[in-house]
Amino acid sequence: MSSFRRVITGHDAEGRSIIASDAAVQGRPVPGMSGVELTTLWGSDQPMDYPDDGSLPDFRTWFAPVGGFRFIEFVVGPEGHGGAAADDPDPAATRAAIDAAFPGLMDTMDPDVPGMHRSDTVDLLYVISGRVVLELDDGSKTELAAGDVAVQSGTMHAWHNPWDEPARILGVILGAHMRR
Repeated sequence: MSSFRRVITGHDAEGRSIIASDAAVQGRPVPGMSGVELTTLWGSDQPMDYPDDGSLPDFRTWFAPVGGFRFIEFVVGPEGHGGAAADDPDPAATRAAIDAAFPGLMDTMDPDVPGMHRSDTVDLLYVISGRVVLELDDGSKTELAAGDVAVQSGTMHAWHNPWDEPARILGVILGAHMRR
């Protein structure tokens, strides 16, 4: 399980800079998707206001709306050791657990193609470790490795990991207008 130390600065009543919070943030596994883990490090559903007290802003869904953002990490486990569970004994309970832990995530998924999804966001992504394949709905598959950067611009896509080690990806998700 991923763990991060999150240090948050803020302002005191006189407007001086302070360390408002210094705490651990834990990743959470996605129910029914062995080896997949998501961590929200910081986020807001609207532009931030300063000065502030460093409190975690209010946000409601996994993906950010227009004007909002998320600072996240996700882990894509090796496919031989995880991925969507084809033999899920209770798909409705798994869906309910995902919706509770990561609101809105499943609403972005293509029900006919497991893992393929699209959100109204621009995702700025950096591969921290491992390797991962970014697949688009045109059939293209692009391998990304540690140190690579991807800008995911609201396209239909899926992540795959055919290797033996998990891929860890750090990113910023920015809410964007989707032209339809």
